[in-house]
Amino acid sequence: MKNVTVFDNNVEAYDNWYTLHEKAYLSELEAIKEQMAKLPENIRGIEVGVGTGRFAQPLGIKEGIEPSLEMAKKAIKKGIEIIPGLAEKLPYGDLQFDFVLFVTICHLEDFKDAVEEAYRVLKPKGSIIIGFLDKEQSIAQQYEQKRQRSTFFKHATYYTVDQITKILKDRRFKNLEYNQTLFGDLEEIETVQMPKPGYGEGSFVVIKADKK
Repeated sequence: MKNVTVFDNNVEAYDNWYTLHEKAYLSELEAIKEQMAKLPENIRGIEVGVGTGRFAQPLGIKEGIEPSLEMAKKAIKKGIEIIPGLAEKLPYGDLQFDFVLFVTICHLEDFKDAVEEAYRVLKPKGSIIIGFLDKEQSIAQQYEQKRQRSTFFKHATYYTVDQITKILKDRRFKNLEYNQTLFGDLEEIETVQMPKPGYGEGSFVVIKADKK
């Protein structure tokens, strides 16, 4: 994870984003829930980059990794089991999980290595779910323009859907499914938006793919 210290020192500011942009946050949750609803019941999964637990807790994910100790403290208070670690070197054995969720890939040092690690720890036919800001849509472009003024996004890396698709396929994932949300500029989102299939309209895209 890039600049862990920035997250350690700005936990409240990080959490405040979700309060200030509550409808956008809830819209992202709906898109992830739609993809997770396709998974079998009573399975074990992790979130990579749990942060303060903003996604893991409402999604019912009980464990994961988080390199920022200060953010992990808040997630632990929400009942999430946190192991310190990095996405590029997951502190788990092979074939452990039925799914792996990523929602903060723009902050990873090497997303390709993180996908390799997800493949390693997934059981056969397990799923990877990735929520991210599409580089080709308005919100990522707005953050890109404000990069130098941003506490959290100064060193972020944004990806197009095609780039993520290629990385997944190159690493043996199959059965890719897409949905999208956050239609319009961030400050204009005043209601919870239901996700649409596919991509190319919404700024936030969720991809679900399966391990062979």
